[in-house]
Amino acid sequence: MESILEQQRRYHEERERLMDAMVREMLQKKGGQREQINSDHRLKALLDRFADSTTNLKELYEDKDSLRKEEVSCMSGPNEFTEFYARLKSIKEFYRRHPDEISVPMSVEFEEIAKLRENPAEDTNMTEFTDEEGYGKYLDLHECYEKYINLKGIEKVDYITYLTTFDQLYDIPKDRKNADYRKYILDLLDYMHGYVERVRPLLDVQAELENVMRDFHRQWDAGTFPGWPKETGSVLTNQGAHLDLSAFSSWEELASLGLDRLKSALLALGLKCGGTLEERAQRLFSTKGKAEIDPTLLAKSKPGRGRETMKHKDIAALEAQVYKFAELLSEQRNATKENVQRKQARTEGERDDSDAEVSASDSEDEDDSEVPYNPKNLPLGWDGKPIPYWLYKLHGLNISYNCEICGNFTYKGPKAFQRHFAEWRHAHGMRCLGIPNTAHFANVTQIEDALALWEKIKDQKETERWQPEAEEEFEDSLGNVVNKKTYEDLKRQGLL
Repeated sequence: MESILEQQRRYHEERERLMDAMVREMLQKKGGQREQINSDHRLKALLDRFADSTTNLKELYEDKDSLRKEEVSCMSGPNEFTEFYARLKSIKEFYRRHPDEISVPMSVEFEEIAKLRENPAEDTNMTEFTDEEGYGKYLDLHECYEKYINLKGIEKVDYITYLTTFDQLYDIPKDRKNADYRKYILDLLDYMHGYVERVRPLLDVQAELENVMRDFHRQWDAGTFPGWPKETGSVLTNQGAHLDLSAFSSWEELASLGLDRLKSALLALGLKCGGTLEERAQRLFSTKGKAEIDPTLLAKSKPGRGRETMKHKDIAALEAQVYKFAELLSEQRNATKENVQRKQARTEGERDDSDAEVSASDSEDEDDSEVPYNPKNLPLGWDGKPIPYWLYKLHGLNISYNCEICGNFTYKGPKAFQRHFAEWRHAHGMRCLGIPNTAHFANVTQIEDALALWEKIKDQKETERWQPEAEEEFEDSLGNVVNKKTYEDLKRQGLL
């Protein structure tokens, strides 16, 4: 029923309405993390639809089948009225066959989208999370943890330690990174990739991974990738010299290097090095930007070493992706560790009560981002709420202590003030003054007082220091006891 021009008009209208809906979605106030994640998923759906409409509109304008050109010529030619009545006849014929057909304008659809945005249903979630994940607040790595501790030769650790060290893959020896280890890394990547897509749907994960792989190939060629030193990454360097393929855009440019240089580069990768100049250049260029090399290209003389190098590189590439996902999920990772520690510190009854409270708060108003009522400006506890006022007074948190050595940093309460003398900030300030942070300077917070005390201590140590010229005793031939200086003078005069 629609003509080419009518389809173009509809796509233009759809793009404008989608753009307006995306702007309104971004300006909509979000009350918590659940609403933020749902809003991001709605925005992602609108963005994907906008991209599809743009692609279809572009194809219509390209007019590869010349239908649009033919339609415009029919409408603008000498027989435009003939074309008009022909289309009117087809429209009447359509509604004669379908008398109950209703045309719903596009504005109605977007009005429904606006209603859902402004008044979302309480039980409407745009994605699924497990109970442990708390709708995007925490990670649920229990399955990956079970697979990790069952790896052969891996040190058995508890879950909190695993949350802290699961991305420290460079500490695992190379000889333990076998097929089971690779399967574990793939499962870990699969979970983190899906979790990132659920928590941050607007993030271009594919672009992030492409950047990771680009950096990985550069580090691998240089032998600086963590956990894989150069002698490991370049097994065949004694038989050839590696060649940086990023500087070449075609195999013809590689061919200009000559037979010997191409053979050396192929040997370094464990590939077949025979054939003509063109065959060698094409074979080497086919490996550019690939983490895995076609096994048919490996040299037959030493296939084991080449395959082993490729296996190591494949595992290292997976590790590089794990490092990136761990960086993207650092906030949820820290929150997960705190949540697990809180749960482990509670009894079974307290955990049940806490789960009931969390479920009730999630159904009412989860993760309220508004500032809590705190007229006395009390410090916040682990739950994000102000601590009780009696506890505030008990610990003396209403008393402020200022330390000039720490850069006029203010400490709340005597406990924090006494503890800070052994912390890094005070130690760094003392080091900048050239004074050792010893017990002599306890409770000293002024720079002038610390310098004066240090001068006094140095003078006292100087007076207490043993002086051999005045205190070392010598005896002459007559039995007279004199100090070292007098003894040396008498000796030079020959009076001994």
